[in-house]
Amino acid sequence: MPAFVLPAAAPIALPTAVPVAASAASAASTPAVPAVVLVAAVLHAIWNGLAHRIRDKLVGFALINLVYAACAVVLVVLNPAPAAGAWPFLIASTVVQVTSQVLLLRAYELGDFGQVYPIARGSAPLLVALLAVALLGQELGPGELLGVLVICCGLLGLALAKGIPGRAQLPALAAAVGTGVMIAGYTVLDGSGVRHAGTVGGYLAWLFLLQGLSMALVAWLRRGRSLLVGVGPLVPVGIVGGLLSLTAYGLVVWAQSRGSLASVAALRETSIVFAALIATLVFRERLGRLRMAASATVLAGIAVLELAHP
Repeated sequence: MPAFVLPAAAPIALPTAVPVAASAASAASTPAVPAVVLVAAVLHAIWNGLAHRIRDKLVGFALINLVYAACAVVLVVLNPAPAAGAWPFLIASTVVQVTSQVLLLRAYELGDFGQVYPIARGSAPLLVALLAVALLGQELGPGELLGVLVICCGLLGLALAKGIPGRAQLPALAAAVGTGVMIAGYTVLDGSGVRHAGTVGGYLAWLFLLQGLSMALVAWLRRGRSLLVGVGPLVPVGIVGGLLSLTAYGLVVWAQSRGSLASVAALRETSIVFAALIATLVFRERLGRLRMAASATVLAGIAVLELAHP
């Protein structure tokens, strides 16, 4: 994987204290939001490509999360603490985020990057829409229903890109779908939590600290001292991946504090396109017409969902 030059101050400089009322007031009037989310989508695809390329993925994810925790310590000092109402969201999001990483790690161990990444990312907006119907009693309008059906077709195409999955492929596909479920969960939790926090920077600081330490602990519990064997050569990649991931999600949460949650969630899934390019150009995975068409179909369905959202 090629090296990337990162602005080291980016994770610290962007998130600043934003009052909840000001965030809500600017939701429809911040032209920077789409551009910020697109940048986050590119960074997200790149760090996932890095994570997939690391041979020992558990070590890679542990290093990435230690970078989260190290940067979070600085952010905790520089930002006010979140309001009391944000803490239930922070705790719940930490559990969901760690679960998401465990499932994603498993999906990358078992499947092709060009297949499992679009399924994991593309299923999240679909699941958000379905959960809104099942749990919140909301009704899908004609446009939203069309978007759901289009995404379903695209995801089905991705799952069947190599033919009907056999038993060997099912665990990877299940882990990718499970990751999508977790992504939908923490998208809603953080989009709500940051609005209760009274400070974007403070919310991010504690989220990254809790998530980073928790995932590193999970990795240690799974492997113990053997986790440290051969870790040296992976440290630079872990640092780059951690900073990319930290910056990408910081940008997303900032955008969620100022824009529509549905629009931000949909727009960030353009990372599917960038992931497809990485899979082809870096991993030399054969994209193929079916996988390309299926990825485009997922993006089209996400766009329909966004346009249909009131």
